[in-house]
Amino acid sequence: MADTLTFYTNPMSRGRIVRWMLEEVGQPYETVVLDYATTMKGADYLAINPMGKVPAIRHGDVVVTEAAAICAYLADAFPAAKLAPPSGDKLRGPYYRWLFYGAGPVEAMASNQGLGVVVPEDKRPMVGYGSREQVMDTLEYAVSRGDYLVGDSFTAADLYLGAQIGWGLQFGTIEKRPAFETYTARILGRPAAARARQIDDDLIAAAKQAS
Repeated sequence: MADTLTFYTNPMSRGRIVRWMLEEVGQPYETVVLDYATTMKGADYLAINPMGKVPAIRHGDVVVTEAAAICAYLADAFPAAKLAPPSGDKLRGPYYRWLFYGAGPVEAMASNQGLGVVVPEDKRPMVGYGSREQVMDTLEYAVSRGDYLVGDSFTAADLYLGAQIGWGLQFGTIEKRPAFETYTARILGRPAAARARQIDDDLIAAAKQAS
């Protein structure tokens, strides 16, 4: 697709996940770095994402927000990268399952864990993830069945869920189980992941020098 691909982000945000996805896709893209207190809340960006949050992408005249949705969109928009099972393939089922398990239960659990919110046992049916223990066990099941979540190849589901697990291990919202550490070492060791980290780390370093 010849449409310009523009990436709106901040290097200290979930935009790091999308940066990695863009590096895996391997297509040229423009980066617009936004500041939390100013440009992210400015009229120009609010016209793109009324939430005033990053990440977001614009692909031609298509705007996509939410990191998991962006990953899913990019995988389908650039099928040559082979980051999703083909349309109609039965592997699309588990692919969607684990991609959106990361965006739903894992994200909600990690947010509550980070905020120190403990859901009372009698209220667990009200939250989509049930309990932290259930999420940990389900994640361990997911990453222990093979090298990748879907079939025998890396997909956007691995990228998104792997990023979530890696972030959680770093900040304590995910338990340090051997299965998680083995899986993230494999996933985060990909060349595109290393390139993405370097780009965003360099942006952070440059911002600190300028301040």
